[in-house]
Order: sequence, then structure tokens, then C-alpha cells
Amino acid sequence: MTLYVFLGIMIPFAGTLLGAACVFFMKKSMSDRLQRALSGFAAGVMVAASVWSLLIPSIEFSEGMGKLSFIPAAAGFLLGMIFLLLLDHIIPHLHRNVNEAEGPRSRLGRSAMMVLAVTLHNIPEGMAVGVVFAGFLTGNTEISAMGALALSLGIAIQNFPEGAIISMPLRAEGNKKSRAFLSGAASGIVEPLGALLTVAAASLVVPAIPYFLSFAAGAMLYVVVEELIPEMSAGNHSNVGTVFFAVGFVLMMILDVALG
Repeated sequence: MTLYVFLGIMIPFAGTLLGAACVFFMKKSMSDRLQRALSGFAAGVMVAASVWSLLIPSIEFSEGMGKLSFIPAAAGFLLGMIFLLLLDHIIPHLHRNVNEAEGPRSRLGRSAMMVLAVTLHNIPEGMAVGVVFAGFLTGNTEISAMGALALSLGIAIQNFPEGAIISMPLRAEGNKKSRAFLSGAASGIVEPLGALLTVAAASLVVPAIPYFLSFAAGAMLYVVVEELIPEMSAGNHSNVGTVFFAVGFVLMMILDVALG
């Protein structure tokens, strides 16, 4: 693995670290309106990344199949959805502004289950970064070095508010700043780990890369529909989340097209 790929994989985690570090500089907890805006922004980035960085390259990788080139994209997408659905049921977690935890019963505290909720939806983001860099390493022309970097930057940008969304509420609940920061950072460590594992797997099974790409897209969109859209639409002024969804979508689209 080249140094370029390793640094590219670590960029999203750096975004989470910077977001979690907000706990050291911001004295007040984030308002619900700001959190809805950040959730909308993250959702927009993830939807655009799923389309331009994952599904379209998946179809382009399979051009040799002619009119059936949609098969890897469709199959992988559905498998990604099913994978996250299963994780959603076997991992105890608690979403923001929700009192009842999901998944199996657990003795874990509220803070731990909130971290698990973010960790759960960071898994597909790590896979997405990993498979794009795996495609780049194979030398396939559908994925360029700058295109892979664009995805890493986009995920890092939306990870910044996610890190803050974890650390700031934990601080507001009375946790020490250091503990709140470490909890926010811990939620993002799964991304580089998932990316490294995906690079290794996809590099060994090059013909399966289209399936890996669409699998990551399906997993990411599951998170958007199941978690982020409800969060950004909750309560009054839900249009704030919609506006920031558009901002995140356009930003990620620009990054992918301009750098790719």
C-alpha cells in the first residue's frame, strides 16, 4: 500500500478528530436546530458520494456486460442495505434525541450506546473510502487518484460535524472534556480500520470491485434514510435540515466532478 493511499484513508478520521475537539473550544452545547443542519449536511454528502463516487463507477466497471452492467450495482446495493439492516438489529445503539435504544437489550450506558450509533454508520463510510482506493490501486481508469481523494475529503468534511455531535452532547451531560473527546474520536476509528480491510479484500478479488462499490453505496444510503433524514426532519424548522442537505449534496458533487 502506498503512502498516498494510507494518508487518503486517514483523512476522514482526521475530520472526526477535529470535530470531536470542538469540545475543548465551544462552551455551549449545540442547539437542536444546528444539529439538524449538520445531520442534513452529512446526509447530502453521503447521498452524492453514493451516486458519483460509488454507483456510477460500479456501472462503469461493468461496461463489458453490456446492457446487464447494472447487475453488480443493483446486487451490491441491496446487499449493502441488508448488511446494515442486520447490524442495526444486532448492535445495541441509541440515536440522538431518542430515549429508547435499538438492537438487543444491553447494560451499556446512554453515552456508550450513542457512540455505537455513530460507529455503526461510520462502517459504510470506511468501506466506501477503502473500495475506491482499492479501485485506484488496480489501475482502473474509472477511479483516479484525485477522484479517490475527493471522496476522502467529502467524508472528512461531513465527519467534522459528526464528531462534534457526539462530543458536545456528552460534555453537556456532565462528562469531562477529555472523555467526551475520546468518545467522539472512538466513533470514527472504525473508518480507517474498515477502509484498510476493504482495500485488502477488494485488491485480492479485483473482479468483485463493482460489487464492493455498490455495497458501500447501499450501506451508506441505509444510514441516510434510517437515521439522518429522521434526525434532520425532527421538530420545528425542519427546512433547515433540507437546506443543508442540498449544500452537502452540491459540495460533494463538485468535489467529485472537479477532482475526479
